[in-house]
Amino acid sequence: MTNSKIGYIIGGGLKDSFSARLTVDPLSVQEGGFVVIDSGYTRFYGLVTDLQLGATDPRFADEQSETRLPPAIAKALHGQTLYTNLEILPALMLERGPDPKSPEYAAWRSEHAEDARPMPVKTVPLHHANVSLADATDIAAIFGDPQKDGNFVIGYTREQGHPVCINLDKFIQRSAGVFGATGTGKSFLTRIILAGLMNHNKASVLVLDMHNEYGFDDVASDTKQNVIGLKTKFGNQVQIIGVGAGATIRGRAPSFNLEIPMSEISTSDVETLSRELNLKETTPTTLNALFTSFRTDWFARFRAMNREEVEEIDEKGRVRRVPHPDSVAFWAQASGVNVMAAEALHDKLRRLFDKPYIVAAPAADSVAQVIQTLESGKHVILSFGSHESDLDYLFVSNLLTRKIRAAWEAKTNQFRSRGAKLVNEPRPLIIVVEEAHKLLNREMAAQTTFATIARELRKYYVTLLIVDQRPSQIYDEVMSQLGTRICGWLGDDLDIQAALSGLAGRDALRGMLARLQPKEEVLLLGWGVPMPLPVHSRRYDAVFWQDLLKNSHFKDKTIAEKTNLLFDS
Repeated sequence: MTNSKIGYIIGGGLKDSFSARLTVDPLSVQEGGFVVIDSGYTRFYGLVTDLQLGATDPRFADEQSETRLPPAIAKALHGQTLYTNLEILPALMLERGPDPKSPEYAAWRSEHAEDARPMPVKTVPLHHANVSLADATDIAAIFGDPQKDGNFVIGYTREQGHPVCINLDKFIQRSAGVFGATGTGKSFLTRIILAGLMNHNKASVLVLDMHNEYGFDDVASDTKQNVIGLKTKFGNQVQIIGVGAGATIRGRAPSFNLEIPMSEISTSDVETLSRELNLKETTPTTLNALFTSFRTDWFARFRAMNREEVEEIDEKGRVRRVPHPDSVAFWAQASGVNVMAAEALHDKLRRLFDKPYIVAAPAADSVAQVIQTLESGKHVILSFGSHESDLDYLFVSNLLTRKIRAAWEAKTNQFRSRGAKLVNEPRPLIIVVEEAHKLLNREMAAQTTFATIARELRKYYVTLLIVDQRPSQIYDEVMSQLGTRICGWLGDDLDIQAALSGLAGRDALRGMLARLQPKEEVLLLGWGVPMPLPVHSRRYDAVFWQDLLKNSHFKDKTIAEKTNLLFDS
């Protein structure tokens, strides 16, 4: 395929963008266009970040010569005196060598036995080097061949519609983020990514589904069209877990229900709720005393305490009221804890005491069952059902991920100490966190398990996929750990700044992100893609599913199950 020349280099440098003179109609080139620059044996790859109108003399720009001169003369004059310049953000360079048909090729090839790979830009092209629009071959060379295993088509270039891939093997190696203002289609985009990950089948996925959107079929709020759930297409590979006994998700029974035994609740699980429960500075002291008194039974014993008083007769025969032996005050006095602080904590924890999914003796160890399901290679969507409050989401998510973290750390340590011959390598796990700013804001990040996962657990095969509309509210230390970022339109300057934090060329990308279409356009950034690029995102529809599942990786399914996956929509 021949690249379509659009201009030539006239200036620029490594610290600034390259400048190019446009030789075609400026309406044929857009901000965000993927271009190539050929200079000698090297091909440069860049991104159009700005188009600027210019004139050899300001008078030519001021005077409308097309209204007072014949069209042919006016057109010729425009070509000589009025022009458009491109600003190009250089991203990668590739040494391609001379034309394979040229006499110099054999000598060059003998010195370059291996095919060169794209690398960060280290030099500049020559003046007047040709600038062309990238073709499908260039897109595949940089972003990967769509037909190759592990390359997942996330969208298409805006000008020519060439497919653009993200490398799923790289994607799962580091935490990632999906950002976009409310109404930009984050949930649909997240479904597309999750479907690709599940079909790729190289990692297990745990979705903390606060709004019950991902498992079963749904109806789009704006178009009223049916939205296919991941359970519908992936069958038994996806397990839907409901919070609480007897829970239903959109009128359907889950695979099993999650109940939390009181003995599994740690004092740190309560401390993470400090902002939601408005806990005081004395809370850690009181919780520590409870654990010292009752160990793992602290939650059940504290829950069972009353606030009653009883009458007693002192040595002088006087009747007085004293705390009941089973009261909060009686325990606090015996333990040397401030009574008012203990009673205040007891009052605030009533919101947890009354949760029906917290039980003394659950019917089964459902927390362990979730972990076993993930370890076996299946995927789990934890749907909160009617328990959709922030308190439910914060408490259940943090407790479950704390247990998962401990399990994956133990399994990884066994694998490293005993070797692959004795212990299987841990299966990579991706935890999908909706409304991430509620768990990863500056106040909460230090207390939750999620911040630790983002910072440290990559080496233990666990990463995060955070989905949020307000990246500026996520702790900057967590944002700095994100590898791949897929950003839809963001209207707030602080959110744009946060989404681009830590990335090279972020000043040039800021305006591009702000000018994305409100729907079906995203900017790809970071670890999973070699260079930034705005794309038209894929649509989550029947065409997507047919294309994805025609080469399904689930080889263990029967013919009937495969047929159901392909055609049940």
